[in-house]
Amino acid sequence: MVLEIRQADGTDRDAVARLLDEAFRDDPVSCWVFPDPAHRAAVHGKFLGVFVDVALAEGRIDYAADGSAAALWLRVPAGTPGEDGPEDDVPALMRAVADPDNERCELVGRLTGAVHPTSEEHAYLLMIAVAPGRQGEGLGTALMRPVLERCDREGLPAYLEASSERSRRLYERLGWEFTGEAVHLPDGPPMWPMWRKPQPVAEPEA
Repeated sequence: MVLEIRQADGTDRDAVARLLDEAFRDDPVSCWVFPDPAHRAAVHGKFLGVFVDVALAEGRIDYAADGSAAALWLRVPAGTPGEDGPEDDVPALMRAVADPDNERCELVGRLTGAVHPTSEEHAYLLMIAVAPGRQGEGLGTALMRPVLERCDREGLPAYLEASSERSRRLYERLGWEFTGEAVHLPDGPPMWPMWRKPQPVAEPEA
């Protein structure tokens, strides 16, 4: 399918945060972080809004022109990431902004960060969201494809964490492979770190 995509900016911040909130409200990981549905409805958007802020400041957000889908990308260099100060501690910031008394807000980031690959530069798909009423139309694939094609041309790997079996199967169809080391949330659902090697680029026909 042809999807009109633009790069989001600060004026789109709240709309993208709402989209993430709607798309992930019933996600297994979100339900683990915020078990009470009413409380989740109140704070979930703040929690995911931190991801939006990080992507706007340090990466990019590819945004469907009609607001139906968004993909948050970071380009992560090789080597253990450094932190200049408390403002760079994203897991702690997510807890402070969304739900200070809920340690799970921070723990999910600590656990995923502990297994994040550091040996190679890569594109990190921080989050991808499709509006609930538009899921199943291929929007997520259409949104990711230009970035993955660029990764293939540049020889750049890509990385993500799948938070459900359904999303894992989608990513596998696009070339990602499970790293073999799952993230086990205490008394909660697993997450599947996935790595995508650059795919061969077809030579143009003569």
